[in-house]
Amino acid sequence: MKRSFGLLLAILILLSLPLAAQQTGTLKAKIDPGRAGVFLDGKYLGPAANFRVARTYTVPAGDHELKLEEPRYEGIAKKITIQPGKRTVVSEKMKALPTPKGPFGHLRTENTDKFAAVYVNNKFYGHVDEFSNASQALLLPPGEYEVRIEPTAGGSPVTQKVKLEAEKTVIVK
Repeated sequence: MKRSFGLLLAILILLSLPLAAQQTGTLKAKIDPGRAGVFLDGKYLGPAANFRVARTYTVPAGDHELKLEEPRYEGIAKKITIQPGKRTVVSEKMKALPTPKGPFGHLRTENTDKFAAVYVNNKFYGHVDEFSNASQALLLPPGEYEVRIEPTAGGSPVTQKVKLEAEKTVIVK
């Protein structure tokens, strides 16, 4: 009896696999600039450059909201429809904003997840690897900020209040 139940369960699982595949599709994004953050239904998927390397994301079929954010460019928000069993390709070129003028404080970030999202005062600014070494930093006007680092693969977010001073560096880990 146990053997026949196990066999029946295995058959049911195998039969459901094609049905599950038909309820999802894949998303591929070709975005300029590549450091833009890709968000689907409010969830950060990673920097757009990750999509250039034959990477696609499996997404439930149906309508979704896609957002592209990069602090030096105008954001893009659009509705997309993922067809079951098909690949949806989104191509966008973001429009640059005027270059801000200094003086600036320097914010560096460190985290084991190099693609973890970096938020400053609840606004997306990039991912950890963009601001992670002595020759890289996020330049912001002097002032007080709340910095949040959210790992892409789970894990606990890090939130820290910082005070930036002109030409000085603060590191958030």
